[in-house]
Amino acid sequence: MRILLATFLLLAPLAASAHRVVSVADGDSMTLQVGRNRVKLRLADIDAPEIRQAFGPQARQSLHQLCAGTDVQYNTRATDRFGRSVATVRCNGVDAGRTQVERGMAWASARSNRELKALEAIARNNRTGLWSASNPAPPWRFRHSASRGAACHVGPRGGRYQWIGGRKAYGC
Repeated sequence: MRILLATFLLLAPLAASAHRVVSVADGDSMTLQVGRNRVKLRLADIDAPEIRQAFGPQARQSLHQLCAGTDVQYNTRATDRFGRSVATVRCNGVDAGRTQVERGMAWASARSNRELKALEAIARNNRTGLWSASNPAPPWRFRHSASRGAACHVGPRGGRYQWIGGRKAYGC
């Protein structure tokens, strides 16, 4: 009986702080329903490709598969310049940021812990996800080139690309 009571007391706060994911914008951000309000979250410690960048749609799909429609727990660390909460997020008990890096759908940020950087190195060595490309463009470079007006081209078969650092980056 004591074990049952202790288990209930430990799990009750988790259930009270669970919120439903209502949308996934890209590979590192989502919107939650918190009571009557919607809260936009960005996953802490990772940077996923932009939605219009190569592997952007795949990164979004990966996060959607992991978290959409589920209850999540999150711990806010900060607020970014767009007003989103930067948080660690657990979907069905799984760390979403860590999973995105393991699946090769995001970079570990420069300030992330050693474990996350090691997971990125494993995904890179196994050529998993975005690491299957010969030289994937990090999202911070993609955002920088997009803000400088990099031209988007359409190839002969309709594929859209732009030149970033002397290489084609698809999905602009």
